[in-house]
Amino acid sequence: MNATKRMQEHTREHRALGGPSAAFWLIAGIVFIAMNMRAPLTSVGPLSELIRGDLQLTGTWAGMITTLPLLAFALLSPFVPRLGRRYGMERVLLVAILFLFIGTVLRSASGTAALFGGTAILGLAIAVCNVLLPGLIKRDFPDRLGVMTGVYSISMNLCGAIASGISVPLAVGAGLGWKGALGVWGILSFVALLVWLPQLRSRQAAIASVSSESERRVNVWRSPLAWQITLFMGIQSMLFYVLIAWLPDMLRLQGVSSDQSGWLLSMMQLAVLPFTFIVPVLAARMSNQRILVVFTSVFILAGTLGLLYGSSNLLMAWIILLGMGIGFAFSLSMMFFGLRTRTSRQAAELSGMAQSVGYLLAATGPTLFGFLHDATQSWKAPLMILVAASVLLGIVGLGAAKNRYVE
Repeated sequence: MNATKRMQEHTREHRALGGPSAAFWLIAGIVFIAMNMRAPLTSVGPLSELIRGDLQLTGTWAGMITTLPLLAFALLSPFVPRLGRRYGMERVLLVAILFLFIGTVLRSASGTAALFGGTAILGLAIAVCNVLLPGLIKRDFPDRLGVMTGVYSISMNLCGAIASGISVPLAVGAGLGWKGALGVWGILSFVALLVWLPQLRSRQAAIASVSSESERRVNVWRSPLAWQITLFMGIQSMLFYVLIAWLPDMLRLQGVSSDQSGWLLSMMQLAVLPFTFIVPVLAARMSNQRILVVFTSVFILAGTLGLLYGSSNLLMAWIILLGMGIGFAFSLSMMFFGLRTRTSRQAAELSGMAQSVGYLLAATGPTLFGFLHDATQSWKAPLMILVAASVLLGIVGLGAAKNRYVE
């Protein structure tokens, strides 16, 4: 019996012993962790004008608020699979959620130092969740990979969309200011902490995993396929975080108010939602995912060109096209971790590699865009970079979508 079959049998046995209650708390825990993986980041963009005005930050430093978590993702991600194997995924995720809560509260405490310090801490915490959750889903739901990836993705993006839309109303309408509007997300991370606690009682660390001696070891860093997946992950992340950081500012220069720009950013993320569930389910049933990659590149390219040259009367259409493309891209990048590996360990290692290099690439986006905007006083040059990136995303995605394994 090979390692993959043994892993699946151990997983089924464990879920059967835990019963429906254990499965419920596991799924609830995954959902609540996912809800915390975007909201602390997407809530920043609509508030950038308030933050810059209060703390007297330049465009480059304001871009660093979004870039700093991405650097944290890049630095920590390669080491996370090792932590998960040594201490168990459940325990490591619990500690990550605790630090996410601490970072969210600290970020809203006071001043520039607390803002960047708290942002760095929550970035490290989210990095752990980013890497381990795909591996945990492959381990515990090997026969429902597409559905559970969809549940995880839609939870993440729905909460991220809500955070973008209500940030300005919380800060201005409710009188919380930007600090309060960012700090309220500490409540959500605290709830996630409580919901995840049953995993420590009902599960032994890595109980469903196959021992390292029985798994076929793969050096993902030497795999061309792994590098294609990594580039796909990095480019789609750069596109997303650039838009999260700067789309509201781009729209304000077109005469859109702060409130409206926040809701348009929220609308882009709402457009993501149906596809973050549908695309994983479709991808899991396909022998290869090339047609989905083509749709991804076309949607993002059309939306970006619309912002550059299209009519402002069709602004909502360009925003929705961008959201659809990002929904496709994110879902495919998450599915590639499971579809292109044989075991949960390989999935975690591929996830760690892709998110390390990928987010290092993505981290250049928001700061570079802020710098280019400050230098040119225009969004044309930054948007042309997005056009090139959407084409490159399609090229590397076609390679990543081939029906093969990282070997």
